[in-house]
Amino acid sequence: QLQLVESGGGLVESGGSLRLSCVASSGTLDGYAIGWFRQVPGKRREGVSIISPSGAKTAYPDSVKGRFSISKDNKKNTAYLQMNGLKPEDTGVYYCAAAASPFEPSDDFGSNWWRRVMDMYDFDSWGQGTQVTVSL
Repeated sequence: QLQLVESGGGLVESGGSLRLSCVASSGTLDGYAIGWFRQVPGKRREGVSIISPSGAKTAYPDSVKGRFSISKDNKKNTAYLQMNGLKPEDTGVYYCAAAASPFEPSDDFGSNWWRRVMDMYDFDSWGQGTQVTVSL
C-alpha cells in the first residue's frame, strides 16, 4: 500500500478555486488509479473524481462535472484535484486514495461512465484528508 499525503485545503469563498495535491511518499503512482473523495460529518463518503492508471481517462459525478479536474504526474508521484466554481455544498474533508490496477476504463461504459469507473477500482490506500470549507 502507498502512503498518501494530501494538502491544499482551506477556506474559500463561494465561486472560488482550490487545488489539492496528493503525494505518494512511499512510492510511485505509476500503475495506480487515483480517486478523490469527500466526507461531511453524518453523511456517507462520496467520490468526486477518478483518474485511470495511465492518466488518460477521468471520471466525475454530475455534482462536480465541469468544475473539478483531476490529474496526476507520475514523475512527481503527485495527483491533483483542481476545484473551480466552489459551492458551500462542496465543503468537507477531502481524501485521496489509490488502487493498484492494470486496467483502463472502456469506452463502452457509455452513460454509466462514472458508476462503472468507480466500480472498477479497489481503493485501498488512503491519505489523512484535508479540510475544504466554502463560505457563502
